[in-house]
Amino acid sequence: MKHILLVLVLTFTSLLFAQQTDSTGMKKDTVIVKEETQPQTTQPVSKENRWYYGGTVGFSFWNDYTYIGIYPLVGYKITPKFSIGGKIGYSYYNYHNTDLSTNNYGGSVFTRYRLIPQIYLHAEFVYFNYEQQKNYNLQTKQYETERNWVPFILLGGGLSQSVGKNVWAYVEVLFDVLQDDNSPYEDWEPFISIGVGVGF
Repeated sequence: MKHILLVLVLTFTSLLFAQQTDSTGMKKDTVIVKEETQPQTTQPVSKENRWYYGGTVGFSFWNDYTYIGIYPLVGYKITPKFSIGGKIGYSYYNYHNTDLSTNNYGGSVFTRYRLIPQIYLHAEFVYFNYEQQKNYNLQTKQYETERNWVPFILLGGGLSQSVGKNVWAYVEVLFDVLQDDNSPYEDWEPFISIGVGVGF
């Protein structure tokens, strides 16, 4: 069974499915992810293995737009079960049918708590700057845009399973509980990620 799970995980390694929809109803992105994290144990955390690194790298070439994003992270284990960390991020969108391209950027701080080695809770405050289209100017034949800082509070959790030495497969589901008016995502649409973590 472990071998079958390992083959399935390696087949779908590093896939993050975020089927968000923006305010125009277009699918947002399908993201590839590689997150490097350390498996949690009940043993004391030594100074050498308190830090973990990773992040996500994503791209999508959906029907009428291109998406590229990179979100590195660093985490620090305060205890074997409780960790904190931070991320920075950049994303690029190009909507082919409108010739609109945007550059978005921001960062976040997060915390994770493992209930057991396989199940963890996750909370994250995200502050991201989005360039959003507002009106179409008939004279210039271009969309007028404005930049907005958008806060998110993501709450949820994940399920992780060891598939080898220091290798964990995980599924994570987060919800934005803040629901800011300027958010480009649909209300209460989950952020779902599937991937593999490799510990140092």
